[in-house]
This record gives sequence, structure tokens and C-alpha cells, in this order.
Amino acid sequence: MARLSARDLAVRGKRVLCRVDFNVPLDAQRQVSDNLRIRAALPTIRLLLEGGARLILMSHLGRPKGGPEEKYSLKPVQAELARLLERPVALAPDCDSDATLALAMGLKDGDVLLLDNLRFHPGEEQNEPGFVARLARLGELYVNDAFGTAHRAHASTAGVPLALGGGAAGLLMERELRFLHDELDQPARPFVAVLGGAKVSGKIDVLMRLLDKVDCVIVGGGMIFTFYKARGLEIGRSLLEADKVELAGQIIESYRARGVELLLPVDVRVAQAVEAGSPVSVHPAESLPVDGIGVDIGPATELAIRQRLATAGAVLWNGPMGVFEIADFAHGTRDLAEALGEVTARGGITVVGGGDSAAAVQAFGMEESFSHISTGGGASLELLEGRELPGVAALSPC
Repeated sequence: MARLSARDLAVRGKRVLCRVDFNVPLDAQRQVSDNLRIRAALPTIRLLLEGGARLILMSHLGRPKGGPEEKYSLKPVQAELARLLERPVALAPDCDSDATLALAMGLKDGDVLLLDNLRFHPGEEQNEPGFVARLARLGELYVNDAFGTAHRAHASTAGVPLALGGGAAGLLMERELRFLHDELDQPARPFVAVLGGAKVSGKIDVLMRLLDKVDCVIVGGGMIFTFYKARGLEIGRSLLEADKVELAGQIIESYRARGVELLLPVDVRVAQAVEAGSPVSVHPAESLPVDGIGVDIGPATELAIRQRLATAGAVLWNGPMGVFEIADFAHGTRDLAEALGEVTARGGITVVGGGDSAAAVQAFGMEESFSHISTGGGASLELLEGRELPGVAALSPC
């Protein structure tokens, strides 16, 4: 998936239009409460500025409803970015007006201009040609460092690079493609995938795509109960996708027929309610109580997972093992994260596929324990499913 790199661009004196993912959470005072995505873009931003670019950054924030809303303005991001860069960052009044064009044209080498929220304009998500043209006139070169939005064919990800005759991948985009595609296309062996989360429906394509690639798939999270149901097991009041039970059975059979191990939890932590303070008990998978709710994998499963990972050469993890947001239900997810950290420490490749898995890693303070933590939940899943990402396809090949 090699693409032209931002490293290869001659940017001095050029207006560089760079798509970043600054869709960050804000607190009640409208301050950035988690700057991880901003920090992830800094290497590309610094590379371009050190090269003498006149940098124009564009991003979305939240889900505004068809027009400007103050609570979704990128003004808090402007302040945080300026603090991290230790240099001024100007904020444009919008994305596509003549006033914003004048600001872009007035930039000097090393200046930074941040456009306000792209999604204040319906043309962004519609990839509307007129909006694409108004964005494209701001820049001379295009860089995409927003992997988290690369699966969307929006104006800023797909339309603008085509209008400018192509574009380059930022350093974060390069790293995402390296680990989620290149490293896992020809992985070190044994290659183990750990898939969790609430629903089978969200992981069907990944489960089937991995069938030809992995040596073992470990399944956890709420979706295990749909697999249990397919095996005829009691699941109590645990989460169930009733319309996916037959499909879960087909997946089990596909793995059995191909001789690929599909490891389901052998025990489960069960509570009476999915809330902090609810008493927790551990039960074998074959004897879950009829009045209980499965909230996490059990200790015997944790041990089994550690044994599978002890010799792994590469591990992909996407989806938590339980309701990790509640401390009493986070044991399985934390133990998995620690086991993956041990794989990394002995030289294995460990890739965390964004979304809730990345949130769990951050909550545990373990960001440095893995080879790569993706910044794109939906984009990482679609890439793992083998789909073409519009934001990547629009970039120039090497």
C-alpha cells in the first residue's frame, strides 16, 4: 500500500493543505480533555513546518447538524495545538470563504492556519464538487494524516486530493498502513488475533478475512454469548444477537474445517447488573446462571490466552474482553493488555486496532506497551476487512 510520503514533498514556500484528525473530546469548560489525536499529528506537522511549508490544517469535530455551532468550533483545539507546538496557530473563521482564502494567501513560510470545523458545511460529508473546489483553492500541495477518517469518501479526504492532482501520506498515515496492512499481510508466526467487543455483526468480515491469515483467533467481549448460543449453551441475561446465532455457528464450523483454532472463553465473570458495585462471580462457560449477565472473561480464560500468546510472533487486538469501563469488569481486558505488553517486550509485533481497545489501553496507562495503537477504529476495521479506504486510494502512489 505504498503511497507518496510527506517526506518526499518539496514544501518550502508552498501552501500545504493537510487533513488531520482533531476530533478530540472537550470537557465542560470546552477545553481539550484528551489530546492524544493532536499529539499523534505533531510529527507530520513539525516535518512540514521545518521544511518551510505554509501549513493549512483541516479537521472535523463532533457531529454538528448542518451548520456552525459554537460548541463544535475548533477554537479549543487551536489553543491546545499552539501550546504543544510552542508557536502561534491562527484560526480561520470557516473553511471556504474568501476571507479564509485571503488568510491562506497571506501565510509565510512556517506559519500555521487551522480551518474551523469542516462539518459545519454539508458539502464535506457529501463530497460536493463546489465545496471541494473551494477547499482545494486554499492549497498547492495535499497531505493526509487523518487515518481515522480515511474510510470516508468526504471532500477533505477524497475530493481535495483528486482536485489537486494527488497527495502524500503523513507520517501517522504511513505508520497506520505499515502496521495494519504491511506487517499483518506477511506476519511473523504464530499470528494470533484477539477480537472482542459487544457484537458479532461488527466483526463478521474481519473473522472471515482472518481465516486465511491467522494461526489462532481468540474471541472475547459480549459477542461470545452469541457463539455460546450457537453451541447450545445457557447464557442467562447476557448480551445476545439472536439473528446472528446461525452465522456464529457457521463461523465456528468454518474455522474447524480450515483447522484454525478459534478460542472461546472457558469461564466468565457474571454480575446481576452492569453497574459498579454489583457482586461478581466466576462460572464455567457450560454452566452460566440463568439470572446472571456475563460482564468479563474469567481467570481460567486469562491463563489460556497467556499460554496462546507466549510464543506469538504477531498479535492483532481489536475489542475489549469485558465491560472495561467498570473496574470490577476490567480484569480480562487489563490482563490481556499486560500479556500483549510481554509479547512486545520479547520482540513480537503487537497492533491495537483502535476504538475501545485503544481507549482501554489509555485508561490503563499502557500506551507504550505495544508496537502500534491505531488512531482509527472504523478505518482500522475496514482495512482489516480488506476494503479499499477512499482516503488512501486518493493519495499518489510511490
